[in-house]
Amino acid sequence: MSSTNKKFSPNSVVAIKEALSLIYWKREDLRDYLKVVIENSAIVGTLNWELTKKECVKELIERMLNRRDIYENDLMNLFIAVSDFNDFSNLDYWDADGSKRKRAESAVARLRETTKGHFQITKEQEEAKKRREDAEREIAKSKSLADDIAILKKSFDELSLLKNKQERGFALEKFLNNLFALYELDPKGAFKISGEQIDGAFTYDGTDYLLEAKWSKQVDRGDLAIFCHKVETKFKNAAGLLVTIDGLTPEAIDPLFKSIIIMDGLDIVAILDNRIKLTDLLYKKRRKASETGKIYVKYQDL
Repeated sequence: MSSTNKKFSPNSVVAIKEALSLIYWKREDLRDYLKVVIENSAIVGTLNWELTKKECVKELIERMLNRRDIYENDLMNLFIAVSDFNDFSNLDYWDADGSKRKRAESAVARLRETTKGHFQITKEQEEAKKRREDAEREIAKSKSLADDIAILKKSFDELSLLKNKQERGFALEKFLNNLFALYELDPKGAFKISGEQIDGAFTYDGTDYLLEAKWSKQVDRGDLAIFCHKVETKFKNAAGLLVTIDGLTPEAIDPLFKSIIIMDGLDIVAILDNRIKLTDLLYKKRRKASETGKIYVKYQDL
């Protein structure tokens, strides 16, 4: 548990001293209990256990309070452990009339009552701290993503100026690999299977996607048919993402093409302009394809 600057009340300090001196009858049992509860348990061995339990407990608590820089968490754990203490069976042998158990139970109940507000505040502080840290991480992650997107946007602008179509195609594959890596989609570079060229692959939401990247002309029906065949014959549960910067010809789409989704240049620009995240765009396109059978829906129509 993390430390807190809130001080224990005087009443709670008195209460824990009383409770610790009563929950165990034998000093060696109390000593063993403290060694388990206190992480920095070396302090337990430095106490003079020839003294009474009350004197040992008084020295222990005061030394821990004086060095909260060392024992802050141990103090908190000790207060919690004793407040939750409910097994008083060790007292039975010496407790013919039940008075020892009654006093111990009463002391723990008093401790529980005096520390109730402290633990509640501590819990709220921990939750607030966690919320703040989560928010800070999200802000830092968002800023880092925006910075990286800006770098990718510059590289996309540069490769759009390339005149050599083959060179531009290779550059597009590398660009997409970097984009998918930025969104932690475990991208793979170009590879061949059974003699067929695959421009890349990635994994999103538990589904493996094969990638086809085109930047030389509008994709036609034949191009789509070839890519669908690649996808459907390579992996049983795979899907395909076709990225065509120049879009499709009017007659390209066939109702039989169901294993792929399509992104175009305007989709890429929307991502690079921070209008939508890549993962959100993939989700919306896949959902639209599942609901309507449309594998190519422009960003602005999603």
